[in-house]
Amino acid sequence: LSSLKKFDEIKKANQAAAKKLVEDQLSSSSEDDDEDAEAKQGKILDKTFTIYTSQTDGDASELERTRQYMNEAFQSGAMTCLICIASVKRNQAVWSCCGCFCIFHLVCIQKWAKDSLFLVSSPLTDDDFGKKDYPWPCPKCRFEYKRSETPSRYYCYCGKVENPEVDPWLVPHSCGQICEREFKPSCGHKCLLLCHPGPCPPCPKMVTTTCHCKKAKAVPRRCSAKEWSCRLPCGRTLLCGQHVCENPCHAGDCQPCPRVSKQQCICGRQTAERLCASPQWQCDQVCGKCLPCGNHTCEQVCHAGPCGDCPRSGKRSCPCGKTKFTLPCTEDVPTCGDSCDKVLECGIHKCSQRCHRGPCEICRQEVEKQCRCGKHTKRMPCHKPYLCETKCTKIRDCQKHQCRRKCCSGNCPPCDQVCGRTLGCRNHKCPSGCHRGSCNPCPETVDVKCNCGKTVIKVPCGRERTIKPPKCKQLCSRPPTCHHPTQEKHYCHFGRCPPCRQPCRKTLTCGHLCPVSCHDEALVKQTGSHQSAGPWEQPSEPAFIQTALPCPPCEVPIPVECLGQHEVSPLPCHSANPYSCKRFCGRLLDCQNHTCMKECHRVTKSNSSADGKKAGPECSQCEEECTKPRPAGCPHRCVLPCHPGDCPSCLQMLKIKCHCKLSVLYIECLKLTCADVKEKELLISCRNQCPKELPCGHRCKEICHSGSCPLNCSQKVKLRCLCKRLKKEVQCSKIQEGQVSLECDALCKEMKRKAYEIKEAEAKAALEEEKRRQQAELEAFENRLKGRRKNKRRKDEVEVEQSSWQKYKNFIMLPVFGVAVVMV
Repeated sequence: LSSLKKFDEIKKANQAAAKKLVEDQLSSSSEDDDEDAEAKQGKILDKTFTIYTSQTDGDASELERTRQYMNEAFQSGAMTCLICIASVKRNQAVWSCCGCFCIFHLVCIQKWAKDSLFLVSSPLTDDDFGKKDYPWPCPKCRFEYKRSETPSRYYCYCGKVENPEVDPWLVPHSCGQICEREFKPSCGHKCLLLCHPGPCPPCPKMVTTTCHCKKAKAVPRRCSAKEWSCRLPCGRTLLCGQHVCENPCHAGDCQPCPRVSKQQCICGRQTAERLCASPQWQCDQVCGKCLPCGNHTCEQVCHAGPCGDCPRSGKRSCPCGKTKFTLPCTEDVPTCGDSCDKVLECGIHKCSQRCHRGPCEICRQEVEKQCRCGKHTKRMPCHKPYLCETKCTKIRDCQKHQCRRKCCSGNCPPCDQVCGRTLGCRNHKCPSGCHRGSCNPCPETVDVKCNCGKTVIKVPCGRERTIKPPKCKQLCSRPPTCHHPTQEKHYCHFGRCPPCRQPCRKTLTCGHLCPVSCHDEALVKQTGSHQSAGPWEQPSEPAFIQTALPCPPCEVPIPVECLGQHEVSPLPCHSANPYSCKRFCGRLLDCQNHTCMKECHRVTKSNSSADGKKAGPECSQCEEECTKPRPAGCPHRCVLPCHPGDCPSCLQMLKIKCHCKLSVLYIECLKLTCADVKEKELLISCRNQCPKELPCGHRCKEICHSGSCPLNCSQKVKLRCLCKRLKKEVQCSKIQEGQVSLECDALCKEMKRKAYEIKEAEAKAALEEEKRRQQAELEAFENRLKGRRKNKRRKDEVEVEQSSWQKYKNFIMLPVFGVAVVMV
C-alpha cells in the first residue's frame, strides 16, 4: 500500500509538471522559429496591415517601425519586462508606455509607480513632506505620469477591451479590432491598423492642400505629408517692415531679416551697425538728464520717453514707517525717535530699539525652548536653535537602518546608505540609495555573440543566460572531420557541425565511385555492451557510438541482357549477371507459325542460323494444328498439321441457297472463294424469275438476284376516272410516281347529276312511306288497347324453342370471318 501511494504521488507530480510545461509553451509570447510559425506570423501581420495598405496602394514603407514592435511581440524572449527581467507571455496582464511603447507586467509597473512615488515624495526637509503630488516616471524613457494615471486594469493596446482573450491568430495582447487612436500630431483622422503595439503609422488619408505660402494650386497629398513647399520665394514682409522674405516657400514664421543697417540706440546717443531684425537696442550710458526738481539727474540706463519725477519728492516716511515728513528733495528724512517695533526674524518678538536706519538686530531675548525631538527643554536666546544630543532610533524607509540623526523630529529623511544588493542580473549590485522593495533593473547591457563572434546583439544584463544566441549569416570556418578536403557550406553555429552530406566518392573494388553520403562519422547503436546484473535492474537507453561504416555495395546501373535476349535492363553493379526476364521465349519454331512458350532461357546459337530470333535445340517443338487464315468465305480448316508455307486449295463442296432463298445450290469452295463479285452473283443465282413483290403489288420481272428489287414496275394497269365510266391502260411505275391521271368529262358530270336527283327523289319517297307506316302502327296500337279494356282477356303466349344452330351460330361464324379477313 505504501509503494502504491508513493507511486500515485509521483504520477500526480509528473502530470502537474507536464501540464505546466504545456501551458508555458502555449502562453509563450512567440512561436518556435519554424516555417509554419513564420507563415502564420506573416498572415497575422498582413491581416493587421490590410486596411492601411489598401489606402496606400500596397505601400508598407511607413509601417517598418510598427512592424518591428509586432515582430518583437511574436519572438520568444524579445519582449522583456525591464522591471523583473522576465519574458512577457501571451496570457499575462501587461501595460504599455505611451512614450517609448515598452511593455511591462501590470503588477510590476504598479509596484514601480508606488515605490517611485514614495522615494520621490520623501522630503529632504521636514516641512514639505506629503504636501506635493509628485509624478512617477517610465522605467525606460522616464516619461512622467501623474499619480492618478497609475494603471489598475489590464487593457489591450488600443484601450477598448478590458482583459482581452488570448487568440493564437491575433497579435499578443491585442483585441483584433481597428485601433482608431488619434494620430500624433492630431490631424482629425484615426489609425486604420488593427489593435497593435508600438506607435501608430503616419496618416494615409488623401487630402487636398496648398503649399506653405498659399501661392501654388491645391494638390491631393497624404495627410501625413500634407505640408509641402512649392520652392518659390516666400515674399512675406519681415518684422522689420522694410524687406520681404527671400527664402523658398517654408513652414512657420519667417526667419529674422538677415540684412545689416546702421541704427541708433533708444536714447539716440550712439549709432551702430546691427541686424535689421532687431532695430531697438540699449547703450551702456546712464541717462543723466536733469529731473524736474532741478537738483538730481536721471540714473536710468539708456531708455525711451520722459525720465519721470524725482524719487525723493513728495511725502516720505521715517525708517520705522510711523511718521511721514514733507521735505525738499535735497534733505534726508530724519528718525522719529519712537520705538522701531518691527517683527524680528524669529517672528515672535519685536525690535525694542528706537527708530533707526538699516536692518534690525537679531533677537536676544531669552525664552524656554523645546528641542526638535520634543524630549528636552532649555532657556536660551531666541535666535539660537536648540538641538539635543539624543539620536533617533526609528527605522528609516528602507526598513533596515536606524535614522541616528541628532534630535530628529520624527520625519526621518530617506536612507543615505548605498543599497548594495545583488540585482536580478546576478552580475552587479544596486548602486542606488538604500530603499524598500525590489531594486531597479540593471542599467547595463551585455553583448550576446554567435560562435564566431561576428554577430552581436545587446540584451539587458542578466538575460544573456536565457536569450538565444543571434543567428549568424557567416559561414562556419571549422575544418572537416571526414575524409573530404572541405566541408559543406553552412552557417555559424554552436556545438558539433552537422553530419557531412557530401557524396563519399571513394573508389570501390569495381572501379566506380561511392555515390552515397559521407559515412565516416555515422551514429551506430551499441548493443550488448552492458549486461544487467539481474531482473531488478532497469534497462538503460541504448548507447550510440560514432564510427566509420564501410561503403555499401555498388549501385551503379550496368546494362545486362536477359538469357533470351529479350531486353537489356540496368542492374546494380554488384549483381550484374545474366537473368531470366520471366517472359515467354518467343523464338520462331520450325513451323514458322508459332513461338516457343517456355520461360526465358538460354539458347545455343548454331553457325548455320544467321537469324538470332530462330528457335534453338533448347526450345519446345510445335504440336498444334494448322491455324493459318483461310481464303475469304472458306469455312473449312486446313487438313495438314501446322506447317510452313501456304495451305493447299480447298476442294470441298458448299451447300448454299440462291438469292431468292427458294433453291439449294452445290458449288465448289475453291470456285466461290476465287470468284470476283460478278462471278459470285452468277454462281449463286438459280436462273429463275424473282418471286419477290414490288411495293405496287406486282411480281418482280428480273432473274434471281441479290439486293432489293428495282422500283420501276413495267406492268400495264387500267386507270379509271372517279365515276368509273372512263378507263385507260398505263404503266404501273408512272401511276406510282403520279405522272398520269384520268379526269371525268362533261358526260360523266351530267350522269352524276341525274343520279343524284334520282337518289334524292327515292329518299323523299322512302321518308313518306316511313311516315305512313308509323301512322298505321299507331292506329293499330290504339285499336288493340281499346279491345283489351273492354274484354280484359288474357292471351297465353306460346314460347317457341330455338334450335342449336340458332343458339350458337354467332359464336361459330365470328372466328371464321376473322380468320378469312386476316388471310385476305
